[in-house]
Amino acid sequence: MKELTSGERCALRARAHHLHPVVMVGNAGLTAQVIKEIDANLRSHELIKIRMLDEDRDARARLAEAICEAVDAKPVQHIGKILVIYRPKPAEEQKKVAKPRAKRKLPRKTKRNFQKS
Repeated sequence: MKELTSGERCALRARAHHLHPVVMVGNAGLTAQVIKEIDANLRSHELIKIRMLDEDRDARARLAEAICEAVDAKPVQHIGKILVIYRPKPAEEQKKVAKPRAKRKLPRKTKRNFQKS
């Protein structure tokens, strides 16, 4: 996966602003179950927040690198104990997700509409 440009990171940070962390990495660290959960969430959402509960700043930075390497994602933002990562969906999956547009309902006739005719 190519490196993110500063414009792409800025747009992704804006998209991630309202998100809540979906995965928490606790005292056990980066286990196989945590990696599996992160991967599953990236497959369905592309952009996720992860909360790391470790107190050491350097340990959190190493953990962030390990997470991104394990799931083939790119870090978008790392502030305090929150990490935002991004991995785009493959092109064939994006085509499957496209939903047909719903038909637009006609506006309801009000009393005034009936009086005009």
